[in-house]
Amino acid sequence: MCGIFAYLNYLTPKTRKEILDILLNGLKRLEYRGYDSAGVGIDGPNDEGIILVKEKGKVKMLENKIMGLEASLKFDTELEMHVGISHTRWATHGEPSEVNSHPHRSDESNRFVVVHNGIITNYKEVKMFLQSKGHQFESETDTEVISKLIKHLHDKYPGDSFRRLVEKCIQQLEGAFACCFKSSVFPGQCVASRRGSPLLVGIKTESVLESDSIPVQYSKDLEGKKHHFGASGTTTPQQSRKTSAEFRMAAPEGESISMCKPSDKVEYFFASDASAIIEHTNRVIFLEDDDVAAVANGVLSIHRIQRALDASGPKDREIASLQMEIEQIMKGDFSTFMQKEIFEQPESVVNTMRGRINFDAGEVTLGGIKDFVPEIKRCRRLLLIACGTSYHSAIASRALLEEMTELPVMLDLASDFLDRNTPIFRDDVCFFISQSGETADTLNALRYCKQRGALIVGITNTVGSTISRESHCGVHINAGPEIGVASTKAYTSQILCLTMFGLVLSEDRMSLRPRRQEIINSLKNLPELIKEVLKQDEKVLNIAKQLYKKRSILIMGRGYNFSTCLEGALKIKELTYMHCEGIQSGELKHGPLALVDETVPIIMIIMRDNVHSKCMNALQQVTARKGRPILICEQGDIETQKWAAEDNFIEIPKTVDSLQSILTVIPMQLLSYHLAVLRECNVDCPRNLAKSVTVE
Repeated sequence: MCGIFAYLNYLTPKTRKEILDILLNGLKRLEYRGYDSAGVGIDGPNDEGIILVKEKGKVKMLENKIMGLEASLKFDTELEMHVGISHTRWATHGEPSEVNSHPHRSDESNRFVVVHNGIITNYKEVKMFLQSKGHQFESETDTEVISKLIKHLHDKYPGDSFRRLVEKCIQQLEGAFACCFKSSVFPGQCVASRRGSPLLVGIKTESVLESDSIPVQYSKDLEGKKHHFGASGTTTPQQSRKTSAEFRMAAPEGESISMCKPSDKVEYFFASDASAIIEHTNRVIFLEDDDVAAVANGVLSIHRIQRALDASGPKDREIASLQMEIEQIMKGDFSTFMQKEIFEQPESVVNTMRGRINFDAGEVTLGGIKDFVPEIKRCRRLLLIACGTSYHSAIASRALLEEMTELPVMLDLASDFLDRNTPIFRDDVCFFISQSGETADTLNALRYCKQRGALIVGITNTVGSTISRESHCGVHINAGPEIGVASTKAYTSQILCLTMFGLVLSEDRMSLRPRRQEIINSLKNLPELIKEVLKQDEKVLNIAKQLYKKRSILIMGRGYNFSTCLEGALKIKELTYMHCEGIQSGELKHGPLALVDETVPIIMIIMRDNVHSKCMNALQQVTARKGRPILICEQGDIETQKWAAEDNFIEIPKTVDSLQSILTVIPMQLLSYHLAVLRECNVDCPRNLAKSVTVE
């Protein structure tokens, strides 16, 4: 969680007001990652050192506070070289407050300040050590130990460069983090590092870059690596799947290798997400774990400490060109990002399938896994591991994958998977599903399976994310940027990707050809069917008006639509703060039936598929107990619709059973949205939640 945004201008004059506007706009793009509090750190006027401005609440509250400081901050002062860092917080240690907000400082003179995303697991030990050295703490956060520690190291090694101090600092830290440092001791310099949390560098210059990549230099192991408060764990080099590991020798430490000449005008942007950078530049470098990126005199260099070397890590960092357009992250005519993303699903499913399905020939190609298909076909089992909404997409796809591959398919919540010593074998294929590609539990489960030799398949929406880089192969879902905290279009695209995977693995099965062709034909019609469902938005709104004052809702279904029950319940809980439970209809008489009466709203999903008669039995059990069900049913299914209370039913166009969950979930997305609006909840930023869960 949390959003980091930093901006450095070198020989590019900017007023202090322009710098603050850039920082604030960057935070607004990242606010989906956290919105408990926010803060900025900039150089003050008249050589006052670093000024910190922090405020509890959303970024707008911080902006209002900054605008009130116009006179004291001297907005019109032009700065040819400046570093500004900023942060929007999702609280993990300490309640939301101004003192717990970032940036955190080393001392009262703000000599070193830092913004941080992640969790420092050994912060208590580090804090005790620093307190024994006389450092005074003012916040409840784990982050403050970082700013205090780097000052302690500077006092001990006054001749070290800013980058070297950061390297020594991060070697003492355990956990997951991305950090950006600024210091009055090193004016005009910015240093950033990551381990487990996302961070990228954007580059904007009028000059032609000397290369499309930047060489990585390797720093030697540093002194003071093992203080008594706990040495950071060493990284075990990962074996290559196809070849034995050949460990690179650490290159001698030398001068920085520049991407731009020091005389060039250049601007650098450090951010947790590309959405904060795209309005400024589309040239970015995705940092790897244990990278230390430093800018001094306008020159960017990237270093890695020697213990981080492994056989599979690239030597250079490629400069990627973002394909994202600024229009993609704007609301347009919609009132919220979530509403926009729900209505984008006819286009997002087309983007997911584009270039992958030849409808005329009935062929499906997934380039990201093409070379690994023979190995996957020989595997012992498929494991699908994810969290939250991504886990529900695995549930939605499980039956089809079992049918098309005839392999056992195991599902696991990543957090529960990590709580067990789950046996993993070299002939297992493990799928890791994550919209952001940075989900901490999912990423840790990936590393657990990778260490045990399993084939790793990543399914993510974010190019350059950690999961996409650490997987052996994978599928990018191409749903486009998703800003709303509650996932919508990414969910339906994840189901599509898993469906296409099942089609790829069954392409040589003669007995399954009719079934494959039926699914491919339905995929061709899917965008139009989604549009039909979206036309019922007004009817869903009317149902929401009947429900928004209720305290609890039950959602029931089975078969391919059980995942819709779980996902619909999650959306309602996320957005409305109402209690909502997704129930497997087959389990109704084993306990949940006791909840049924005329006062409890019940939504039932009943489609004409192989479990239709069983769902009808559940419906009759509900109505026999005076339940008043709201139905999601197939278009024209009059026999089912007559059971709906007060004609409250939503019609879903007919499609193949394995794709029903994509259509039936859309009314639940719309219902959760309308309920949240009627209850005056913040749709895009539900309380206590953030989009990218980068902490365990």
